[in-house]
Amino acid sequence: MVSCNKNIDLFPQSNITTANYYNTIGDFQIALTGCYNGLRAPLLEEWKLTELRSDNTDLGNPSSKSVPNRDLSDLDMFIPNVSHQGIYNYWISSYFNVRNVNVMLDSLNINYDQTSGTVNMGSSDLNISVADKKSVASEACFIRAYHYFNLVRLFGGVFLVHEPLSPFDATSVNRTSVNEIYKLIIADLQYAANNGSTSKYADIPATSLGRVNAWTAKALLAKVYLTLDRKADAIPLLNDIIANSGYGLLPNYSDIFSYTNEVNKEIMFVIRYKAGGLGLGSPWPNNFAPLLSGSAVVIGDGQGYNTPTAEINNLYTATDLRKATNIGVYATTKLYPKKFISPLSIVNDGETDWIVIRYSDVLLMLAEAQGNTASSLALINQTRVRAGLTPLLATDVATTANFEKELVKERRLEFAFENVRWFDMLRYNKTMTTQGAVALIQAHYATIYSVQYVQYPSPRATLAQLQAYVNENKLLLPIPQREIDNNTTLVIPQNPGY
Repeated sequence: MVSCNKNIDLFPQSNITTANYYNTIGDFQIALTGCYNGLRAPLLEEWKLTELRSDNTDLGNPSSKSVPNRDLSDLDMFIPNVSHQGIYNYWISSYFNVRNVNVMLDSLNINYDQTSGTVNMGSSDLNISVADKKSVASEACFIRAYHYFNLVRLFGGVFLVHEPLSPFDATSVNRTSVNEIYKLIIADLQYAANNGSTSKYADIPATSLGRVNAWTAKALLAKVYLTLDRKADAIPLLNDIIANSGYGLLPNYSDIFSYTNEVNKEIMFVIRYKAGGLGLGSPWPNNFAPLLSGSAVVIGDGQGYNTPTAEINNLYTATDLRKATNIGVYATTKLYPKKFISPLSIVNDGETDWIVIRYSDVLLMLAEAQGNTASSLALINQTRVRAGLTPLLATDVATTANFEKELVKERRLEFAFENVRWFDMLRYNKTMTTQGAVALIQAHYATIYSVQYVQYPSPRATLAQLQAYVNENKLLLPIPQREIDNNTTLVIPQNPGY
């Protein structure tokens, strides 16, 4: 084998045109569609890094020693290695879409000032109106904030990249503090909330349903504030959504997730999929249907991933209408997350969208922010009553501990398998007096130890060893090792414990 001695140009020629491509609002709308599409790739891995590591789901085939199942087992047991492929896939696809957003915002001359923590609009000679410029920028800022909010909660301080960088310049960027990452997230969401559409749900054009608006930005910003224990900052945002957005609860819980009723009144932000052989369908029906179920659940069989635990299955009472929507049962014993299953004509080509924020989350976030008050109890009862449960009484939440116990339980049942539980668990021991992730997972291990983790790892870990795997350090994932190894300019610190 021989090679020429010319230097390779590391800057692809296709990227040169980004400086010339953007001229009209139509150009930016096309680019924005690409940023929305870029949300799908990280989502392929997100359930593994969140729901699987919580007490909601586990590995459906714990005895398998295949590489894919071992990778899932390692996440489930909090022993992933620093070169874990699923972690890297999530990381690189998130940053790939951050790059998409940064290129677009740079072309709009929308800049983030790291010193002041603000997003600002500069002047430009683009042939688009200021209103259009603010509109597309608000959506792009939300998408960037969404990625960084997930990254900072999963990895801690990550690389703060808020403008296009050349490969050479990227080698000079090290990890940034958690506080600095949150400054960018808040700045992006404040810009999106101040400049996004404030149309009520009923007035949103059909072509804009599911897109980011001011209300979705305020909802995500409120969750950021709750995560930072800034409850007083979250309350006015949530009250504004409830009073003015036009979003609301659907009468029937099952209707929220129907593939014939997408982007309905309750859905505030969703990652869209489209069946029909377009390459835009969702993989969830085949991923989550029971293994070896043939075509009984969906055509093409299922992988049996993200299997509901017996704990959450038993947590639903017989009268809770949510159970039938959330948990399916195949062959009397095999559980699966039913809410993501839709009819298929082609394998891995589902219609089912992935809901990220819905109105019931706004209600329960406000209850969390307000604490144990009569108003908060009424908010919790809205979702309970819809689920066919009797309202809680003041005597049921007579203490702060009882109130938090009921709120935590309600959130778990309401948002089962929606990649919410893990992030909730991280937040609880920082913002409430209830148990946090470490204690909850250790209790989860004690419950399932006799039937799970039987053949892997070998020799089998004792319960004490298994519980020791999860600790405060392991609540964060490792920085992908190739990010550390590939940078010969800086020393990139790894997260403690890895």
